[in-house]
Amino acid sequence: MVRANGAVSLRELARVVQTSEVTVRRDVRALEAEGLLDRRHGGAVLPGGFTRESGFPQKSHLATAEKTAIADVAASLVEEGEAIVVGAGTTTQELARRLARVPGLTVVTNSLLVAQALAHANRVEVVMTGGTLRGSNYALVGSGAEQSLQGLRVSRAFLSGSGLTAERGLSTSNMLSASVDRALVQAAAEVVVLADHTKLGTDTMFQTVPTDVITRLVTDEPPAHDDRAATELQALADQGVQIAVAGTGTGPAGDTVPPGGRPRRDVPLPGQRARHPGGQFRGPTAALAAEALVPERTARVADMRRR
Repeated sequence: MVRANGAVSLRELARVVQTSEVTVRRDVRALEAEGLLDRRHGGAVLPGGFTRESGFPQKSHLATAEKTAIADVAASLVEEGEAIVVGAGTTTQELARRLARVPGLTVVTNSLLVAQALAHANRVEVVMTGGTLRGSNYALVGSGAEQSLQGLRVSRAFLSGSGLTAERGLSTSNMLSASVDRALVQAAAEVVVLADHTKLGTDTMFQTVPTDVITRLVTDEPPAHDDRAATELQALADQGVQIAVAGTGTGPAGDTVPPGGRPRRDVPLPGQRARHPGGQFRGPTAALAAEALVPERTARVADMRRR
């Protein structure tokens, strides 16, 4: 599966072979010892440091439940009448399917898949860039795509990528895709990155969005054993990135971690309770659209930290 897809998550492996993640993790560790793959946060990739890019058919079958949950949360950030840009990717394609229900929306995109998902949305205007078609991900790239974005200004950009680290930010494996993504970012007042937990801590060749430019990250809850992914989330939050954690199967609501917050300890899975030194508090928050936690919850967190 790693040879076919370039990367695979432990959750996906456990689901395919119908066993526990504990068993899968042990087998992945053994395969790494033989030099057949490299372990990454919550999954495995081909050996060699920087991951190669998988084609669309392979990507579309990876972490499908996580991408759906992330798309639900991201769609709740979009308001009626807004103008946004949406980059290429399987997660952004899922987002586009949900944006079809937002009236008065204008979506600028270089992705044929995003445009196709919105093609029959009567109340959504779709603006496509120019450029050269890149068949592996159905995206328009090159100087034509970049020039068509000059002078554009929208409220938000929604982007995905191949990897995300606190040190370098969002990155991808293809130079042409990275260049267009940077142009999309230049057109937006805010940047929202959509990345499932398997991309956390993964670094690829071409940087697209530096960490200090990312306004918000929408991701899924890393597995409980994945301390490295939790550390990466904490590092991103410490650098000012707002982190929204989507629970699979929970709908559009999720937990928000403000800059400097604690993504794992302060953000339980929906329906669970999270322990914190000095007490407990509830999650999730009622809506992700708010820019900060509600006053009551903020007071509780401050009180617990003092104690």
